[in-house]
Amino acid sequence: MKSSLQLACVLASLALPNYVAAWGNLGHETIGYIAMEFIGSKTLSFVQSSLGSTYNFSLGPAATNSGPTACARKPPTNSPRRSTLSTQKVRTCVLAFSGPASHAIAPAPRLWIPDSPPDSCSVNQARDCGDEGCILTAIQNYTARVQETSLNAQQRQEALKFVTHFVGDIGQPLHVEALEVGGNDISAICDGKSTNLHAAWDTGMLEKNLDANFNGDPQVWAAALTKEIKSGSYESLSDGWVSCITSSALSSTSCPLVWAKESNSFDCSDVFSYTKGEDLCDSAYYTAAIPIIEEQIAKQGFRLAKWLDTIFE
Repeated sequence: MKSSLQLACVLASLALPNYVAAWGNLGHETIGYIAMEFIGSKTLSFVQSSLGSTYNFSLGPAATNSGPTACARKPPTNSPRRSTLSTQKVRTCVLAFSGPASHAIAPAPRLWIPDSPPDSCSVNQARDCGDEGCILTAIQNYTARVQETSLNAQQRQEALKFVTHFVGDIGQPLHVEALEVGGNDISAICDGKSTNLHAAWDTGMLEKNLDANFNGDPQVWAAALTKEIKSGSYESLSDGWVSCITSSALSSTSCPLVWAKESNSFDCSDVFSYTKGEDLCDSAYYTAAIPIIEEQIAKQGFRLAKWLDTIFE
């Protein structure tokens, strides 16, 4: 779907696109469906009227479609051990942040972080985001555009989809890591099939978990995680997940930065703690990873709801 604000990427200086969506469709849909269970009535009204029947009036289907922007590149080869708030080492076309009604388009890189997992993990916006912007400023920008009533309905819908998608992205640990292209260049095995570390976290382990426990259905998974938030193991944690979200936080990068640091920490504690040659989807690694994946999915769905409610409620 094209916006009346025509998105365009200046790709003359870029390599061929190589973009991968965080979590894959299953994860993004689940985050959207969880958010739908927690948003208030005014937020629900905006979401349903904005998305319409094209997305079944739901953030679930919309979460996998963040607009016609999917141009990216791998990073310079002279930075093989740098990490990023990204699906991988990519440059993604996003609206330049020059005000909520900005029509400026710029290819803005995701956040680069000079860490070295599993020994050292850190995020520092001043150091890592750079002048061109990153996912932190992209969330800030699209949040402003969602609120900007001078924009037309299609532009605000586009902004809503980007906010939904990027809030999901930032919860995936390998989207805040560029070592070996965010794990894409690390060969792996998942359920007996050749893959890579990034794909195992994006899709492979999620698919196995859903097939084994939730009938392969992200809505069933979302319902289970929603129950954990409302009355289960996440109930006592959920207030802490959204403690940074205030009205003033909407116009800053403070909350996305908190979420980025949290995700990045898993790269040191868990993500790279594998044994070469082991099946990541049929081993102790999988058993340890699934609780992290489920909590990160639950967190970002709950956070998305609170973020949108702070705008509309």
